[in-house]
Amino acid sequence: MHISHSGEDDNLKRLLSFSYAYVESKCGAFELQGETTIDIRAMELVLERTRYAYNDAVEYFEDNFLSDINSLGIDMIFAEEGDTDEGV
Repeated sequence: MHISHSGEDDNLKRLLSFSYAYVESKCGAFELQGETTIDIRAMELVLERTRYAYNDAVEYFEDNFLSDINSLGIDMIFAEEGDTDEGV
């Protein structure tokens, strides 16, 4: 999304918040400004889902990113239990 004006800011903020809620509900909580691998991967999913939503194609997001969603969710569970060295 190469948007060079501020006319879309409110819409993009809304789409980003919806996408954040979606990823959090599917995978678990993460830090928006976090620097761990998990936080970065989660934010990438948020941005990708927002791109799909912006282009009126959100119904295709889960099919195209299902392996990423599942992988992140599993890694987040292991990280909560301390069974992984995910961190940087």
